[in-house]
Amino acid sequence: MLNLKRCSREHRSNNPMTTQEEILRKGRELTDTITDRINALPPGLLVLSAFALGSVSTLAGTFAYRRYYRRIPNSDWITPDMFSKKRWVKGKVVSVGDNDNFRIYHTPGLGWRWPLKFRRIPKTSKALKDQTIHIRLAGVDAPEASHFGRPSQLFSEDSLEWLKKQVEGKTVYCQLLRNDQYSRTVALAYLKPRILPASIFKGKNLSVEMLQAGWATVYEQAGAEYGDYGKDEFLRIQADAQAARRGIWRKGLNNETPAEYKRRYARSTVDAETATNSGSQAGAAQSQRSVTKPRLSLWRKIWSKKA
Repeated sequence: MLNLKRCSREHRSNNPMTTQEEILRKGRELTDTITDRINALPPGLLVLSAFALGSVSTLAGTFAYRRYYRRIPNSDWITPDMFSKKRWVKGKVVSVGDNDNFRIYHTPGLGWRWPLKFRRIPKTSKALKDQTIHIRLAGVDAPEASHFGRPSQLFSEDSLEWLKKQVEGKTVYCQLLRNDQYSRTVALAYLKPRILPASIFKGKNLSVEMLQAGWATVYEQAGAEYGDYGKDEFLRIQADAQAARRGIWRKGLNNETPAEYKRRYARSTVDAETATNSGSQAGAAQSQRSVTKPRLSLWRKIWSKKA
């Protein structure tokens, strides 16, 4: 008799259909229990609970969309709150226009890569107009390209070529700091880690990499920011590049720095404006004298006739 009971238990345990039927039965019992308890609640409490649950879900969804999925079209859409919180943004570099700045197309959330690719980055200049964030690298100053009739600095093209090779067409992660006087967004930019997930680990700091390669100098003007590294560390990295004669330091340390270049042309602009203003004032005084002399001569003739 005992052997028969044991065999029956073993049969049931080894029979997958029996086990599945028990799971379904328990599931139905649990569902019925929950339904009975819900039906026992007052209708007003059910309505209030449903409203509260819906409100919480809506607020959570709105926050998640705004924080992780909504695109920032350009620098004008970055709020002071984003700067104060030093918000992080991810984007693809679509153009490198100067030696220490570039433009990114903000790519938040999912949908930009396979197998879940349902969002696309525009490819034409017309489609990208007013749809990119102009990033200015924080803490560094690269050789100036030719602007407003001014000649480019020595090694300007080499610096630009280095930056293009590092970031053009690639994904970067930027910590937003502030807007500068040219409406560019000053940010600490990081390259994407090669292996580890970028949501947890940082890649290489682009400003630091540029200093190490010798293609930039430390930016020391008012409002300069250096992130976790600090100014002293930036200066140390620059000194290492100078000692190794890398990049712009290959021909020595006496080259004109970007800051000196800008100061020189700022002084020349002020001198030119001063000379222009002086010339205008002198011309106006000469014109006033030429008008006054005929008037004096006319009055002398009239008084001489009266006399």
